[in-house]
Amino acid sequence: MSVPQLVEVRFKGNRKAFFEWHESEPLRQQDPVIVESERGHDYGVVGATGYVAQLKCERCGGCGAGAAGTGDQERRPEPGGDAESRRRPPEPTRKVVRRATQGDRRSAEELRRSEDDVRRKVREKATAHGLLMKVSDAEWQWDRNKLTVYFTAEKRVDFRNLVRDLASLFRTRIELRQIGVRDEAARLGGIGRCGRELCSASWLPELRPIGLQIAKDQHLSLNPTQISGPCGRLLCSLRYEHEFYVQSRKRFPKEGKVLATARGAEQVQAIDIFRDTVTLRAEDGTPRVVALAALKQEVEAAAPVAAPAQAAPASVQSVPPETAAPAAPTDQRRRRHRRRRKGQ
Repeated sequence: MSVPQLVEVRFKGNRKAFFEWHESEPLRQQDPVIVESERGHDYGVVGATGYVAQLKCERCGGCGAGAAGTGDQERRPEPGGDAESRRRPPEPTRKVVRRATQGDRRSAEELRRSEDDVRRKVREKATAHGLLMKVSDAEWQWDRNKLTVYFTAEKRVDFRNLVRDLASLFRTRIELRQIGVRDEAARLGGIGRCGRELCSASWLPELRPIGLQIAKDQHLSLNPTQISGPCGRLLCSLRYEHEFYVQSRKRFPKEGKVLATARGAEQVQAIDIFRDTVTLRAEDGTPRVVALAALKQEVEAAAPVAAPAQAAPASVQSVPPETAAPAAPTDQRRRRHRRRRKGQ
């Protein structure tokens, strides 16, 4: 029996999952395929194959079921297994059913065109129920067995009555999925400040948290309009060079520290990790810019030289305990010696 081919399949909204292909003729990138889903079949396009797909699957970690709906479950190793089996990434259990035909493509395109109207109807229903939610997107499963609606909301939303209305309207299984604003931007796509497609919607595999400290470490402006993306959150790109800044700053003295240099006491005002320079300010307020290497030499030269330990006088020599002369006899010992001689 031949080894199945592992492939990454991409769906609408930057959604992807991993599947197995058991036919002899291998799949290639951009091949349209029909895959197994939770309840039926779905349509997608092959995004990666072979070694690249294997690496992505290992990094994914939770792709075990290979589900088309991202509700994948990780296959856990059985107790008592060896360490290698525990480290081995879960393997996808769902399969690519077949290559998609021209008719399958046309059906998928018709579904994509109808989803705008679906989203509009869902918004009307949500407004009628008085729900504070923003409907971001709607996605049909290829066989129309499920309709997934994505929305954002500031608080938890009780949409049970809405689900019942939508199920009776569209005559299919309804899934409402609440997502964050960063996930919404990744799903809908857009153009970033750099003029290119959003990283989260094109190639970024994981949306890691971004804190304000990351911007501070890079000495960036803390103006939210300058360091935020279309989603209103801090730019994902702030993390790309953060480690470089952290490691580079370790070579420099901290800002505000007072150093003893060739010109006396000077305070560190700013550093430039690209030019390897440090801006100093003297006590009289005079600033100067000095290279990091030259500053280190000044600090070392201005450091006080430790005084050498005082040597013992030449006439005094230490004598080991075992070679020292015996102690002189005391008066009490002399008297005992005299009494013994008289007794003799």
